[in-house]
Amino acid sequence: MTPIAANADSRPVPEERWLQVILVAFVMYTIAFIDRTNISVALSSISRDLHMDPAQAGDAAGIFFWGYLVLQIPGGYLARRWSAKWFIAILLVAWGACSVGTGLVRTGQQFWTMRLLLGVTEGGVWPAVLVLLANWFPRAERARANGFWMLCLPVAVVAASPLSGWILGHWNWRALLISEGSFPFVWLIIWLARINDHPRQARWISAAERDHLERTLEREAAEIEKAEAPLSDPTTAEPPIWGALLGPQVLLMCGVYFLLNTGNYGYLFWLPTAMEKAKQLSHLSVGWLFAVPYFITGVGMVLVSKHSDRFRERRLHVAVPLATGGLALLAGVAVSQDSATLSFVLIAIVGAGSYGCLGPFWAIPTETLPRRVAGPAMGMVNALGNLGGYFGPRLVGSISKHTGHLTLAFSLLGVALMAGGGLGLLLPARKQPP
Repeated sequence: MTPIAANADSRPVPEERWLQVILVAFVMYTIAFIDRTNISVALSSISRDLHMDPAQAGDAAGIFFWGYLVLQIPGGYLARRWSAKWFIAILLVAWGACSVGTGLVRTGQQFWTMRLLLGVTEGGVWPAVLVLLANWFPRAERARANGFWMLCLPVAVVAASPLSGWILGHWNWRALLISEGSFPFVWLIIWLARINDHPRQARWISAAERDHLERTLEREAAEIEKAEAPLSDPTTAEPPIWGALLGPQVLLMCGVYFLLNTGNYGYLFWLPTAMEKAKQLSHLSVGWLFAVPYFITGVGMVLVSKHSDRFRERRLHVAVPLATGGLALLAGVAVSQDSATLSFVLIAIVGAGSYGCLGPFWAIPTETLPRRVAGPAMGMVNALGNLGGYFGPRLVGSISKHTGHLTLAFSLLGVALMAGGGLGLLLPARKQPP
């Protein structure tokens, strides 16, 4: 890791921030992702106990993302204008309560409702953390900062799948959802103790580090504002924010992210069911095997993010990995009848591309949009793009209900990822200055 400045003791500037900010945010969102996705390991058991067919199960899994819409744009706005730290603290309590409540339901309709509410309460966390990271990490580090934080997505699956499988095998899905739903209440204490919204508020950072970061971030913000000045409305002090949110760049990012999430969440929620059907595996075995693709995903996320920062390039680091993930999924489906082992290997590398592009992708808005627009824009992209998390599982469930297998559905998920990669080629290509 290359230092960007030194303090009075000649220690590298970045090291403290990577531990103090990234690590705490990493664990926090790992918990959020566990509470969002732990039903994947238990979906067949939940469906059986609550009398849901595959289409209803897919709908209940994906309805989370309609609730997720509610706080996306307000979340980015509140994080920027108020406090990312305190906004996320409130959401930790709210989503913990909803996650525990999901384990207490008695009917399919109640399960659907609690998943919707869980989506509402988790909805503002993602844009708020992106705003927080933009307050701490200059442009030259931002893809790595985003990428290292977003490692929480595969790590959540790697860490929780065996645990979830063990709990499910020894008790039931209710014990699984209630026990893992209690995690946010524990982490809230650490979040409040360790996180600050800006370098100037942190006690652990030296004056030299703080001044360097504040100057660098202010200079970069001024450069973006200056570049946007010709586009401003000359009759107002600031350009209208809705004009920026409905501009081509933001809408294009919504499209790429929608296709990415259609493929990723369709794959995530239904892969354990596919493995159970193919090999008649135990819950614990499924949990361990399900962790393998997401371990490889984590490696891909680190490599792609570091390469993107090294070359100051974002567009190709989104498009190429995303399309590669889609191609791997299609190839895995194509060989599934001839070689289950080769099929699993191909499917296991899907996430290295489809998740690997996230670090560069989320660096784009904070590097190309004015600071006051970037937070709401990220919220809008995350809100509309995450609807793919509804349509992906719903698509797989509906096709499975009518065909009796998952082959066609997984092929369409691969096509969605490849289409997202193609659309990614239209993202801003401007290289960031060193």
